[in-house]
Amino acid sequence: MNMRKILLALFMGAIVGSLYAQNASASSNQESADRGYIVKLGQTAPGFTMTLTDGRTVNLWSLRGKVVMLQFTASWCGVCRKEMPFIEKDIWQRWKSNPSFALYAIDRDEPLDVAKNFSLSTGITYPMALDPGAAHFQLYADKEAGVTRNVIIDKEGKIVFMTRLYNETEFKAMVAKLEELLK
Repeated sequence: MNMRKILLALFMGAIVGSLYAQNASASSNQESADRGYIVKLGQTAPGFTMTLTDGRTVNLWSLRGKVVMLQFTASWCGVCRKEMPFIEKDIWQRWKSNPSFALYAIDRDEPLDVAKNFSLSTGITYPMALDPGAAHFQLYADKEAGVTRNVIIDKEGKIVFMTRLYNETEFKAMVAKLEELLK
């Protein structure tokens, strides 16, 4: 084997190893300590009815048969503001027309005018729901846990992916999970 082929083989091996390590890291993040969640992967997602900033109401259980992404957020959360443009571009714009997909930001314990301004200031176009008293949030995470978390629910209503904070590798793994679920 000539030197060029050896170097190419080593380079490809390094790339594969790096991708494997990233996937293992994202996977171990999924299985790591609670991260403030009180729900677990594989569990049926707790249901609730949310009121959107446009006044419509949506019952989570009425979305069975769709892949659902819940983004728990708040206007005062800097990490949320950092992540939201990626959700808008890499998820919402990609699948908003897919009838098998639903995405809702859930604004933790803020009044309607603050939530509306939050949507405008971040440039998101996906729907935002209000969460008075953080009641919806507390179905998924400890009351004292921080926001910036996403929950992916499959078509059968099971939790299949959860994130905490914004981590580029974990975000990419979440997008890959959505791709898999929406095939």
